[in-house]
Amino acid sequence: MATARRNLNELSPEELRAELAPLKLPDYRVRQLEKWLARGASFEEMTDLPAELRKTLAETYGDGALRIAGKLVSAVDGTVKYLFDLGDGNLIESVLMKYKYGYSACVSTQAGCKMGCTFCASAKAGFGRDLTAGEIAGQIKAMERDRDVKVGHVVMMGVGEPLDNFDNVLAFMHIAHDPGGLNISYRKMSLSTCGLIPGIKRLMEEDLPITLSVSLHSPFQEERERMMPVARKYDLDKLLEICNSYSSGTGRRVTYEYAMISGVNDTDAHADELIRRLGGTLCHINLIPVNAVKGTGYARAQRERIDSFRARLERGGLAATVRRAMGRDIEAACGQLRRQALEESRDEVRRENR
Repeated sequence: MATARRNLNELSPEELRAELAPLKLPDYRVRQLEKWLARGASFEEMTDLPAELRKTLAETYGDGALRIAGKLVSAVDGTVKYLFDLGDGNLIESVLMKYKYGYSACVSTQAGCKMGCTFCASAKAGFGRDLTAGEIAGQIKAMERDRDVKVGHVVMMGVGEPLDNFDNVLAFMHIAHDPGGLNISYRKMSLSTCGLIPGIKRLMEEDLPITLSVSLHSPFQEERERMMPVARKYDLDKLLEICNSYSSGTGRRVTYEYAMISGVNDTDAHADELIRRLGGTLCHINLIPVNAVKGTGYARAQRERIDSFRARLERGGLAATVRRAMGRDIEAACGQLRRQALEESRDEVRRENR
Protein backbone atom coordinates (compact mmCIF):
# COMPACT_ATOMS: atom_id res chain seq x y z
CA MET A 1 0.00 0.00 0.00
CA ALA A 2 1.19 3.51 -0.85
CA THR A 3 0.43 4.71 2.67
CA ALA A 4 3.10 2.35 4.08
CA ARG A 5 5.78 4.56 2.53
CA ARG A 6 6.55 8.08 3.64
CA ASN A 7 4.46 10.51 1.69
CA LEU A 8 6.55 13.44 0.43
CA ASN A 9 3.34 15.45 0.13
CA GLU A 10 3.13 15.58 3.93
CA LEU A 11 6.52 17.15 4.56
CA SER A 12 7.32 20.80 5.15
CA PRO A 13 9.98 22.31 2.85
CA GLU A 14 12.59 21.85 5.59
CA GLU A 15 11.54 18.24 6.24
CA LEU A 16 11.57 17.49 2.51
CA ARG A 17 15.11 18.75 2.09
CA ALA A 18 16.28 16.76 5.10
CA GLU A 19 14.57 13.62 3.77
CA LEU A 20 16.15 13.98 0.32
CA ALA A 21 19.63 14.90 1.61
CA PRO A 22 21.05 11.37 1.03
CA LEU A 23 20.21 11.70 -2.69
CA LYS A 24 22.51 14.75 -2.93
CA LEU A 25 20.17 16.52 -5.35
CA PRO A 26 21.02 20.00 -6.65
CA ASP A 27 18.87 22.76 -5.17
CA TYR A 28 17.09 23.38 -8.45
CA ARG A 29 15.98 19.72 -8.60
CA VAL A 30 14.51 19.97 -5.10
CA ARG A 31 12.70 23.16 -6.09
CA GLN A 32 11.29 21.41 -9.16
CA LEU A 33 10.06 18.58 -6.98
CA GLU A 34 8.51 21.01 -4.49
CA LYS A 35 6.54 22.73 -7.23
CA TRP A 36 5.17 19.43 -8.52
CA LEU A 37 4.24 18.25 -5.03
CA ALA A 38 2.48 21.56 -4.37
CA ARG A 39 0.33 20.86 -7.43
CA GLY A 40 -0.56 17.35 -6.28
CA ALA A 41 1.24 15.66 -9.19
CA SER A 42 2.32 12.03 -9.34
CA PHE A 43 5.99 11.16 -9.82
CA GLU A 44 5.37 10.03 -13.38
CA GLU A 45 3.91 13.45 -14.21
CA MET A 46 7.05 15.27 -13.06
CA THR A 47 8.42 15.33 -16.58
CA ASP A 48 11.23 17.84 -16.00
CA LEU A 49 12.86 15.43 -13.53
CA PRO A 50 15.18 12.71 -14.90
CA ALA A 51 13.44 9.37 -15.44
CA GLU A 52 15.91 7.61 -13.13
CA LEU A 53 15.19 10.05 -10.31
CA ARG A 54 11.44 9.63 -10.78
CA LYS A 55 11.88 5.88 -10.60
CA THR A 56 13.95 6.15 -7.41
CA LEU A 57 11.39 8.41 -5.79
CA ALA A 58 8.49 6.16 -6.79
CA GLU A 59 10.24 3.10 -5.36
CA THR A 60 10.99 4.81 -2.06
CA TYR A 61 8.19 7.28 -1.36
CA GLY A 62 4.54 8.06 -1.89
CA ASP A 63 3.72 11.18 -3.88
CA GLY A 64 0.28 11.78 -2.37
CA ALA A 65 -1.34 12.22 -5.78
CA LEU A 66 -5.04 11.31 -5.78
CA ARG A 67 -6.70 9.83 -8.86
CA ILE A 68 -10.03 11.31 -9.85
CA ALA A 69 -12.39 8.32 -10.10
CA GLY A 70 -15.48 10.41 -10.75
CA LYS A 71 -16.55 14.02 -11.09
CA LEU A 72 -19.85 15.87 -11.26
CA VAL A 73 -20.10 19.54 -12.20
CA SER A 74 -23.20 21.52 -11.28
CA ALA A 75 -24.88 23.37 -14.12
CA VAL A 76 -26.53 25.57 -11.50
CA ASP A 77 -23.59 27.15 -9.68
CA GLY A 78 -20.40 25.43 -10.88
CA THR A 79 -19.93 23.36 -7.73
CA VAL A 80 -17.72 20.35 -8.46
CA LYS A 81 -18.06 17.06 -6.60
CA TYR A 82 -15.12 14.66 -6.76
CA LEU A 83 -14.72 10.97 -6.07
CA PHE A 84 -11.07 10.19 -5.35
CA ASP A 85 -9.43 6.76 -5.48
CA LEU A 86 -6.80 6.27 -2.76
CA GLY A 87 -5.21 3.39 -4.62
CA ASP A 88 -5.98 0.73 -2.01
CA GLY A 89 -9.66 0.10 -2.71
CA ASN A 90 -10.84 3.06 -0.63
CA LEU A 91 -12.80 5.96 -2.08
CA ILE A 92 -13.40 9.43 -0.67
CA GLU A 93 -15.36 12.51 -1.70
CA SER A 94 -14.52 16.20 -1.85
CA VAL A 95 -16.45 19.25 -3.02
CA LEU A 96 -15.17 22.48 -4.56
CA MET A 97 -17.48 25.47 -4.18
CA LYS A 98 -17.23 28.97 -5.58
CA TYR A 99 -18.44 31.92 -3.53
CA LYS A 100 -18.13 35.67 -3.94
CA TYR A 101 -15.08 35.62 -1.68
CA GLY A 102 -13.36 32.84 -3.63
CA TYR A 103 -13.11 29.06 -3.61
CA SER A 104 -13.88 26.82 -0.66
CA ALA A 105 -13.04 23.11 -0.42
CA CYS A 106 -14.98 20.56 1.61
CA VAL A 107 -12.61 17.68 2.37
CA SER A 108 -12.92 14.20 3.82
CA THR A 109 -10.83 13.11 6.78
CA GLN A 110 -11.64 9.38 6.74
CA ALA A 111 -12.62 6.82 4.14
CA GLY A 112 -16.05 6.21 5.61
CA CYS A 113 -17.29 6.96 9.11
CA LYS A 114 -17.83 5.02 12.34
CA MET A 115 -20.31 7.42 13.94
CA GLY A 116 -23.51 5.94 12.44
CA CYS A 117 -25.66 9.08 12.21
CA THR A 118 -29.01 7.90 10.87
CA PHE A 119 -29.42 10.64 8.24
CA CYS A 120 -25.92 10.33 6.78
CA ALA A 121 -24.89 8.58 3.54
CA SER A 122 -21.29 8.20 4.75
CA ALA A 123 -22.28 5.99 7.67
CA LYS A 124 -24.32 3.68 5.45
CA ALA A 125 -21.36 3.07 3.12
CA GLY A 126 -19.17 1.69 5.92
CA PHE A 127 -15.73 2.59 7.28
CA GLY A 128 -12.44 1.98 5.48
CA ARG A 129 -9.62 3.76 7.30
CA ASP A 130 -8.24 7.07 8.49
CA LEU A 131 -6.69 9.42 5.95
CA THR A 132 -3.14 10.68 6.33
CA ALA A 133 -2.43 14.40 6.51
CA GLY A 134 -1.08 14.25 2.96
CA GLU A 135 -4.22 12.57 1.66
CA ILE A 136 -6.38 15.27 3.20
CA ALA A 137 -4.17 18.00 1.73
CA GLY A 138 -4.02 16.06 -1.54
CA GLN A 139 -7.74 16.56 -2.08
CA ILE A 140 -7.29 20.32 -2.19
CA LYS A 141 -4.25 20.10 -4.44
CA ALA A 142 -6.05 17.79 -6.85
CA MET A 143 -9.06 20.09 -7.05
CA GLU A 144 -6.92 23.19 -7.52
CA ARG A 145 -5.01 21.48 -10.28
CA ASP A 146 -8.08 20.10 -12.01
CA ARG A 147 -9.89 23.46 -12.11
CA ASP A 148 -6.82 25.76 -12.16
CA VAL A 149 -7.99 27.71 -9.10
CA LYS A 150 -6.68 28.65 -5.64
CA VAL A 151 -8.61 27.45 -2.61
CA GLY A 152 -8.78 30.02 0.18
CA HIS A 153 -11.17 28.33 2.61
CA VAL A 154 -11.40 24.74 3.78
CA VAL A 155 -14.12 22.93 5.72
CA MET A 156 -13.43 19.51 7.23
CA MET A 157 -17.02 18.47 6.76
CA GLY A 158 -16.79 15.70 4.17
CA VAL A 159 -16.74 11.96 4.76
CA GLY A 160 -15.53 10.98 8.23
CA GLU A 161 -15.31 12.41 11.75
CA PRO A 162 -12.24 14.71 11.95
CA LEU A 163 -11.75 14.35 15.70
CA ASP A 164 -11.71 10.55 15.36
CA ASN A 165 -8.56 11.06 13.27
CA PHE A 166 -7.14 13.84 15.41
CA ASP A 167 -3.39 13.54 14.86
CA ASN A 168 -3.62 13.39 11.06
CA VAL A 169 -6.16 16.20 10.96
CA LEU A 170 -3.97 18.39 13.15
CA ALA A 171 -0.97 17.68 10.92
CA PHE A 172 -3.10 18.54 7.88
CA MET A 173 -4.09 21.90 9.36
CA HIS A 174 -0.43 22.75 9.90
CA ILE A 175 0.37 21.75 6.30
CA ALA A 176 -2.56 23.76 5.01
CA HIS A 177 -1.50 26.82 6.98
CA ASP A 178 2.18 26.63 6.02
CA PRO A 179 3.12 29.33 3.47
CA GLY A 180 5.14 26.63 1.71
CA GLY A 181 2.12 24.35 1.72
CA LEU A 182 -1.43 25.43 0.89
CA ASN A 183 -1.04 28.85 2.54
CA ILE A 184 -4.55 28.93 4.01
CA SER A 185 -5.17 30.99 7.14
CA TYR A 186 -6.29 29.08 10.24
CA ARG A 187 -9.15 31.57 10.46
CA LYS A 188 -10.39 30.27 7.12
CA MET A 189 -10.54 26.66 8.32
CA SER A 190 -13.61 25.03 9.82
CA LEU A 191 -13.73 21.65 11.54
CA SER A 192 -17.05 19.84 11.94
CA THR A 193 -17.57 17.22 14.64
CA CYS A 194 -20.54 15.18 15.80
CA GLY A 195 -19.47 15.99 19.36
CA LEU A 196 -16.43 13.99 20.49
CA ILE A 197 -15.75 15.81 23.76
CA PRO A 198 -12.17 14.51 24.28
CA GLY A 199 -11.28 15.70 20.78
CA ILE A 200 -12.76 19.15 21.40
CA LYS A 201 -10.68 19.40 24.58
CA ARG A 202 -7.52 18.48 22.65
CA LEU A 203 -8.38 21.02 19.99
CA MET A 204 -8.72 23.71 22.66
CA GLU A 205 -5.22 22.89 23.88
CA GLU A 206 -3.82 23.53 20.40
CA ASP A 207 -5.17 27.10 20.58
CA LEU A 208 -5.71 27.43 16.83
CA PRO A 209 -8.10 30.16 15.65
CA ILE A 210 -10.20 27.78 13.55
CA THR A 211 -13.99 27.63 13.53
CA LEU A 212 -15.51 24.73 15.46
CA SER A 213 -18.75 23.39 13.99
CA VAL A 214 -20.75 20.91 16.04
CA SER A 215 -23.47 18.68 14.58
CA LEU A 216 -26.35 19.22 16.98
CA HIS A 217 -29.53 18.32 15.05
CA SER A 218 -31.72 18.16 18.14
CA PRO A 219 -31.82 19.99 21.50
CA PHE A 220 -33.38 16.95 23.20
CA GLN A 221 -31.03 14.28 24.56
CA GLU A 222 -33.16 11.21 23.83
CA GLU A 223 -34.02 12.33 20.31
CA ARG A 224 -30.40 13.17 19.59
CA GLU A 225 -29.41 9.67 20.74
CA ARG A 226 -31.81 8.16 18.20
CA MET A 227 -30.39 10.31 15.42
CA MET A 228 -26.74 10.20 16.49
CA PRO A 229 -25.51 7.12 18.40
CA VAL A 230 -22.45 9.06 19.61
CA ALA A 231 -24.81 11.10 21.82
CA ARG A 232 -25.26 8.04 24.05
CA LYS A 233 -21.63 8.39 25.08
CA TYR A 234 -21.36 12.17 25.10
CA ASP A 235 -24.27 13.77 26.93
CA LEU A 236 -25.72 16.94 25.40
CA ASP A 237 -25.33 18.99 28.59
CA LYS A 238 -21.64 18.10 28.79
CA LEU A 239 -21.18 18.75 25.07
CA LEU A 240 -22.67 22.23 25.32
CA GLU A 241 -20.55 22.90 28.39
CA ILE A 242 -17.32 22.10 26.57
CA CYS A 243 -18.46 24.10 23.54
CA ASN A 244 -19.02 27.13 25.79
CA SER A 245 -15.53 26.61 27.20
CA TYR A 246 -14.16 26.50 23.64
CA SER A 247 -15.80 29.79 22.66
CA SER A 248 -14.73 31.43 25.94
CA GLY A 249 -11.15 30.23 25.61
CA THR A 250 -10.70 31.05 21.92
CA GLY A 251 -12.99 34.05 21.59
CA ARG A 252 -14.51 32.42 18.52
CA ARG A 253 -18.17 31.52 18.31
CA VAL A 254 -19.16 27.90 17.91
CA THR A 255 -21.33 27.02 14.92
CA TYR A 256 -24.06 24.47 15.59
CA GLU A 257 -25.06 22.51 12.49
CA TYR A 258 -28.75 21.66 12.48
CA ALA A 259 -30.18 19.45 9.70
CA MET A 260 -33.80 20.38 9.14
CA ILE A 261 -35.77 17.12 8.85
CA SER A 262 -39.48 17.29 8.14
CA GLY A 263 -41.63 16.22 11.07
CA VAL A 264 -38.63 15.18 13.15
CA ASN A 265 -36.75 18.19 14.50
CA ASP A 266 -38.37 21.20 12.82
CA THR A 267 -41.11 22.10 15.31
CA ASP A 268 -41.56 25.27 17.36
CA ALA A 269 -40.82 23.20 20.47
CA HIS A 270 -37.39 22.37 19.05
CA ALA A 271 -36.69 26.03 18.32
CA ASP A 272 -37.77 27.05 21.82
CA GLU A 273 -35.53 24.42 23.42
CA LEU A 274 -32.58 25.62 21.33
CA ILE A 275 -33.23 29.14 22.61
CA ARG A 276 -33.35 27.88 26.19
CA ARG A 277 -30.13 25.87 25.89
CA LEU A 278 -28.05 28.22 23.75
CA GLY A 279 -29.32 31.66 24.71
CA GLY A 280 -26.58 33.98 25.95
CA THR A 281 -23.73 31.89 24.55
CA LEU A 282 -21.30 32.85 21.78
CA CYS A 283 -22.71 30.75 18.96
CA HIS A 284 -24.32 30.65 15.55
CA ILE A 285 -26.86 28.14 14.27
CA ASN A 286 -26.52 26.91 10.70
CA LEU A 287 -29.81 25.43 9.51
CA ILE A 288 -29.23 22.81 6.82
CA PRO A 289 -31.98 21.69 4.44
CA VAL A 290 -31.12 18.00 4.72
CA ASN A 291 -30.45 15.97 1.58
CA ALA A 292 -32.66 12.93 1.16
CA VAL A 293 -30.62 9.73 1.56
CA LYS A 294 -32.00 6.40 0.36
CA GLY A 295 -32.98 4.14 3.22
CA THR A 296 -33.22 6.76 5.97
CA GLY A 297 -36.90 7.64 5.68
CA TYR A 298 -36.03 11.29 6.30
CA ALA A 299 -37.29 14.14 4.14
CA ARG A 300 -36.18 17.74 3.89
CA ALA A 301 -38.25 20.23 5.87
CA GLN A 302 -40.37 22.59 3.77
CA ARG A 303 -38.82 25.97 3.04
CA GLU A 304 -41.65 27.80 4.81
CA ARG A 305 -41.03 25.73 7.95
CA ILE A 306 -37.28 26.38 7.79
CA ASP A 307 -37.82 30.14 7.45
CA SER A 308 -40.30 30.12 10.32
CA PHE A 309 -37.86 28.13 12.47
CA ARG A 310 -35.03 30.58 11.73
CA ALA A 311 -37.23 33.60 12.50
CA ARG A 312 -38.27 32.07 15.82
CA LEU A 313 -34.63 31.51 16.80
CA GLU A 314 -33.76 35.10 15.90
CA ARG A 315 -36.66 36.47 17.94
CA GLY A 316 -35.25 34.43 20.83
CA GLY A 317 -31.88 36.14 20.49
CA LEU A 318 -29.95 33.49 18.55
CA ALA A 319 -28.01 34.17 15.35
CA ALA A 320 -29.22 31.75 12.69
CA THR A 321 -28.84 31.36 8.95
CA VAL A 322 -30.01 28.83 6.38
CA ARG A 323 -27.12 27.19 4.55
CA ARG A 324 -27.08 27.99 0.87
CA ALA A 325 -27.69 24.83 -1.13
CA MET A 326 -24.67 24.29 -3.37
CA GLY A 327 -24.69 21.86 -6.29
CA ARG A 328 -28.35 20.96 -5.91
CA ASP A 329 -28.42 19.19 -9.26
CA ILE A 330 -25.47 16.92 -8.38
CA GLU A 331 -26.39 16.06 -4.77
CA ALA A 332 -23.22 17.72 -3.51
CA ALA A 333 -23.61 16.53 0.09
CA CYS A 334 -20.65 14.29 0.86
CA GLY A 335 -21.10 10.54 1.06
CA GLN A 336 -23.67 9.91 -1.63
CA LEU A 337 -21.32 9.54 -4.60
CA ARG A 338 -18.99 7.28 -2.62
CA ARG A 339 -21.89 5.14 -1.43
CA GLN A 340 -23.20 4.77 -4.99
CA ALA A 341 -19.76 3.76 -6.30
CA LEU A 342 -19.25 1.18 -3.55
CA GLU A 343 -22.73 -0.28 -4.09
CA GLU A 344 -22.09 -0.57 -7.84
CA SER A 345 -18.76 -2.26 -7.14
CA ARG A 346 -20.41 -4.76 -4.79
CA ASP A 347 -23.15 -5.44 -7.33
CA GLU A 348 -20.50 -6.13 -9.97
CA VAL A 349 -18.72 -8.58 -7.66
CA ARG A 350 -22.01 -10.37 -6.98
CA ARG A 351 -22.69 -10.70 -10.71
CA GLU A 352 -19.21 -12.11 -11.34
CA ASN A 353 -19.65 -14.66 -8.54
CA ARG A 354 -22.95 -16.00 -9.79
